Amino acid sequence: MAPSHALRCCKRALNWIPVLFINLVVGWSYYAYVVELCVYTIHSNAERVSYLVILHISLTMFIWSYWKTIWSKPTSPSKAFCLPSAEKDRFEREDRAEVQQEILKKVAKTLPIYTRTAGGAVRYCDPCQVIKPDRCHHCSTCETCVLKMDHHCPWVNNCVGFSNYKFFILFLAYASLYCIVICTTVTQYFIKFWTKKLKDTHAKFHILFLFFVAALFFISIVSLLTYHLWLVGKNRTTIEAFRAAVFPNGPDKNGFSLGFSRNFCEVFGHRAEYWFVPVFSSLGDGHSFDTRLVHIDPEQAKSVLQPNGKSPSDSETHTCVHQTGENLKEATDGVQTVTVIMENQP
Repeated sequence: MAPSHALRCCKRALNWIPVLFINLVVGWSYYAYVVELCVYTIHSNAERVSYLVILHISLTMFIWSYWKTIWSKPTSPSKAFCLPSAEKDRFEREDRAEVQQEILKKVAKTLPIYTRTAGGAVRYCDPCQVIKPDRCHHCSTCETCVLKMDHHCPWVNNCVGFSNYKFFILFLAYASLYCIVICTTVTQYFIKFWTKKLKDTHAKFHILFLFFVAALFFISIVSLLTYHLWLVGKNRTTIEAFRAAVFPNGPDKNGFSLGFSRNFCEVFGHRAEYWFVPVFSSLGDGHSFDTRLVHIDPEQAKSVLQPNGKSPSDSETHTCVHQTGENLKEATDGVQTVTVIMENQP
């Protein structure tokens, strides 16, 4: 037990190395830009001040988004997705897989779950002992199930999912902006040093290296940003892009797509003033999602969780399919959507 615990601690410590590397690179780039470029190389006060203002704005948004991505704890399924004690005992005692599936199906009927495994079984996580909500996956690195999991990112030492996906995209966007600011403002001095129009000083190495590093980081980051913006437009996670979600009527890579505008708002929210700020504004609770599919199991629970994270019982609530004219006739991207909600009985 002790060696295993020690190994886990070492592994967790090593997982911070990529984050430390990024912070060291950013710290050096800040020194090279502010001290070596603005203080020792640029002689115009107006140019120096304007460059510093632009740099600090982009750097502030970059660091803010980056640390929000790192420190936003991955959201796990609520207790409503755990097996009730009686069913849990039966499930653990049962050796036959088909009987275990019957137990899971019975419990899943009370939950807003529509996706299945490739074999059509209810998705259950043995380590976490929960029925997986739609788009939820288990992360072996974080050792927990993560709602709307996209991927585990070593550069932030965290899972990117429902709780921080918006922050991750903003991190990529502002990191790209930071690199653009550096490249565009350093270019003229890079050329002057390269063509020896400026005399060799201790700033030469920093400025030449700063340009190359910023350009390389920009190319890699902007390609990743472009890919994730495409995923947002399609309402897919990285996992779903490689392996389509399986619904009762089969796999469908566009099963959660509601049209571009609704897909975008699902991640960034309805209020435009929050779109570019790393504060949480994503829609929903991460446990249930609207789907464009209309061929769903009529006996399956269509409820979303209550604010306390619990699934209401039949004695307290009843289900209804809420199909407004806006939902049924929305023509965005030519898809039809069905929104399902739980209403309290009067």
